[in-house]
Amino acid sequence: MRLYGLKTCDTCRKALKVLDNAESVDVRADGVPSEVMARAFDQFGAALLNTRSTTWRGLDAEEREKPALELLAAHPTLMKRPLIEADGTLYLGWGKDVQAALG
Repeated sequence: MRLYGLKTCDTCRKALKVLDNAESVDVRADGVPSEVMARAFDQFGAALLNTRSTTWRGLDAEEREKPALELLAAHPTLMKRPLIEADGTLYLGWGKDVQAALG
């Protein structure tokens, strides 16, 4: 199981506490493999892009118009976190539904 997130993200840390067998991948340092990001975008669509983040607020209007996968490749911290890959299935966030599925 892999958890794509940030070391400094409280939600990611909460998920890692419960998912003690998960490998943590810091998206800022290591990025997300393009095939995983493409699968995640196909599955979650616009929900994959965190438009409430500090990174998003720092982008100008022209940059915000770029395709989501291009933005995520350039700014991995724009990804909603955590993105969890478990046995070939992807989960986004750490809501009750994800906790129930993985807990």
